[in-house]
Amino acid sequence: MHFKLFSDKDIKAMDALIDSYGGAEEISKKIESMREYENRKRIAGEKGYGEMLEKSEVYVKNFAKVEDFVENNGISVSKQGICTTQVSGFQAARPTFDCIRRIAENGDVLFPTEMISVVGLTEYYVYSGDLLSTLAMAENILGTSKFCTTNLLGTPLPEERFARIEKVTGEKFERKDVGNGLSQIILTNMGTAFGNLGGVEVGNNNHLVYLDGITRAALTTGANFFLNPSWSTIAAACYYAREIPNLSFKISMLLSTQNAIQLRMLLNIFKEYLRDDGTTPIYEINIGNAATAETFIQCCEEIEASGLPKIYLAAHLRINPDLGLADFNWTKNAFKVLDAGKDITIKYESDGESRPYDTMEAYFLSDEERNEKAELIGDVIYHKCIRCDKDAKEIMKRGHEAKFAKISYRK
Repeated sequence: MHFKLFSDKDIKAMDALIDSYGGAEEISKKIESMREYENRKRIAGEKGYGEMLEKSEVYVKNFAKVEDFVENNGISVSKQGICTTQVSGFQAARPTFDCIRRIAENGDVLFPTEMISVVGLTEYYVYSGDLLSTLAMAENILGTSKFCTTNLLGTPLPEERFARIEKVTGEKFERKDVGNGLSQIILTNMGTAFGNLGGVEVGNNNHLVYLDGITRAALTTGANFFLNPSWSTIAAACYYAREIPNLSFKISMLLSTQNAIQLRMLLNIFKEYLRDDGTTPIYEINIGNAATAETFIQCCEEIEASGLPKIYLAAHLRINPDLGLADFNWTKNAFKVLDAGKDITIKYESDGESRPYDTMEAYFLSDEERNEKAELIGDVIYHKCIRCDKDAKEIMKRGHEAKFAKISYRK
């Protein structure tokens, strides 16, 4: 017996949402247009971020290069197992800019190729030029391969946003008035310290609010890679992005895969809604902190045997002190994975030291507070990049290839 993940009503609502934005092909075209640097730079200038981008263009000229490290240390790739570098916590334009400045001053840090931001898609963040300028620095100036943007369902939005989704989809969303014309989805577990991580709880039909948020962000800024918070939004993303080839997703937050059983559950979701070319919108899965190196290797092998296309697996090497064990360090496990000939994305939620704003608190600051604390947050990201650089260089010395942002290469 086989049960479909979505009812006809569910599918009709998602199709209506896509159509309300001009259809899948139109969405895809607009995303690509907004990813062009000249478009982003022009809009950033109009929004007051032009000088920041121009200074970033100058700063990155002082970034270290992989070729120099390879030559100076006699590095050669002699083993299977590729390491992709990833750092989390690039909390909008000003903290990102401050991190870039500090890395330029250091002059010896190879910049990671994947960046993650956990900032709610507020009206300000999406439409003020903040997210767009962050993406311009990350993807256009630094040349990162992926910049992951997060949509948290607990983020207050103008009431008109919810009213529009209800009209388009025919569904209703339980929400409350929080003042200033803003409404907020009611989350039953909002009693937790950070509002249930701002929206991991996806009840009822709230996956439609998630899909609407990422669509608006994608069309406005060219963001095309999003963090996914729940089982229902993962399934919805797989269906929704079937005909939007430039939308992809990372599975992380509290849904990281802790064992192969959970991985198989995910693979079944992916397989249910593959694109016509056989690919899945899911680009990357975070393997959870509880997993051993052996479990990670098993997950790699099961994906290889699944018949599905390449899906990247990431592991936290260091984590925020308020997320788990204070001395958490998965580095030796990462070495085991690579020595087994398996690829791994090494992810840094922390550099392993306790610093101001190296906590989940930094993920839930208001737009105003985040800008005020930009240098403190930038300092945290900077030290994460240093930790990532150090570990990745050790991996290269052990004979494995490590991938960095384009700015870290001469060619």
